[in-house]
Amino acid sequence: MWDFDVLVLGSGPGGQKAAIAAAKLGRRVAVVEKKHMLGGVCINTGTIPSKTLREAVLYLTGLNQRELYGASYRVKEEITVADLGMRTQHVIGREIQVIRSQLGRNHVTVLQGTGRFLDAHTIGVTGDEERKVTAERIVIATGTSPARPSSVEFDDKMIIDSDAILHLDRVPETLVVVGAGVIGIEYASMFAALGTKVTVVERRERMLEFCDLEIVEALKYHLRDLAVTFRFGESVAAVERRPRGALTVLESGKKIPADCVMYSAGRQGKTAELCLAAAGLAADDRGRIEVDENYATPVPHIYAVGDVIGFPALAATSMEQGRLAAQHACGEPVAEMQELSPIGIYTIPEISFVGKSEDELTRDKIPFEVGISRYRELARGQIIGDSYGMLKLLVSSEDRRLLGVHVFGTGATELVHIGQTVMGCGGTVDYLVNAVFNYPTLAESYKVAALDAMNKMRVIARLTAEL
Repeated sequence: MWDFDVLVLGSGPGGQKAAIAAAKLGRRVAVVEKKHMLGGVCINTGTIPSKTLREAVLYLTGLNQRELYGASYRVKEEITVADLGMRTQHVIGREIQVIRSQLGRNHVTVLQGTGRFLDAHTIGVTGDEERKVTAERIVIATGTSPARPSSVEFDDKMIIDSDAILHLDRVPETLVVVGAGVIGIEYASMFAALGTKVTVVERRERMLEFCDLEIVEALKYHLRDLAVTFRFGESVAAVERRPRGALTVLESGKKIPADCVMYSAGRQGKTAELCLAAAGLAADDRGRIEVDENYATPVPHIYAVGDVIGFPALAATSMEQGRLAAQHACGEPVAEMQELSPIGIYTIPEISFVGKSEDELTRDKIPFEVGISRYRELARGQIIGDSYGMLKLLVSSEDRRLLGVHVFGTGATELVHIGQTVMGCGGTVDYLVNAVFNYPTLAESYKVAALDAMNKMRVIARLTAEL
């Protein structure tokens, strides 16, 4: 009756995992994707390019080695866009090959073109030729694109968004970043490391509001050391193009000249071309689609996963959403996604955390103790030249369970998974105190922080017993 059992719109992390999961369950599966966008935004313009760019910046600038070899140390004196782009294009190419191979091995049909609903079971695919395909179940995984305020005249050269920043013809000497969210701060830190004079404009009073305040303050200190200027509580009134750059005018009257202005105003769900109404669906003003706990839309046989459904809009969670949606669509038993999902922010230095923050625990009146380990106190920290990194454990004062783990510094996005595993298994700080870690490693910071928290709790217990 149907051309396919499951049809997936989009081949990003969510769509790819949904397609493969359905194929593993023996279903006939197809993926609709534009000709040169296999892997979606994640592989081509988002996560992978930006994180590869970050690694290229760290290597070529020698930033991580300056603690050991001096502030003037650089691997390459003049770093060009070509230097940065070479590594990025290599990784993108390899990742696309991996995805193409995975889809091929699992007999997933790739339909090249742009898909749109003709009715609730029929998709029109516009590519080299127009065709119609039908499917019993459909998964929407079209992702997002950078939001572009209508008041801003983007030209992709002087006034750009986070997609266009990957295609600059040169490394700018000065840069204004509008928006201090994750993407804005990641790029601000990368270009600051390259030697660009960066100014960050943010209408709120602080950046990364969902992060631990102490960690954010540490990042802010480090970025200021790289000559980043912050303008918090400020809004942009206008951006004026000039022959030699752009002039950003703030509502307070300040004027900031720069070679380039990057807007980081959030992301917009890519649903405008889907003709959702033909399937009985609608998106909100940010292009997001509403789903239930199984990622099913109000039309039960149509699912949506990934960034197009909104928070947390992470590649890692999108992958799991895609897998779970496919299982539910195929009538397989589905377990709920683990609540303990880590957050990774690839600034320089990087940040990662899992669980609760101090502010959240204080607000909820949950008593806790803090254990801290600093990289400069670890042999591994000295070896790699990281004197600023830190790991913070939040421990329940009542039953000694781990309530939160916050890491700042080299390897933060890797280290956080140790704490995530302990928390997911209901472990206590005692496990970390008694565990033996390889020496010298950064993982050893867990034992140091656990001992710090334990010693504080011991003092409190002794004083309480004396009353």
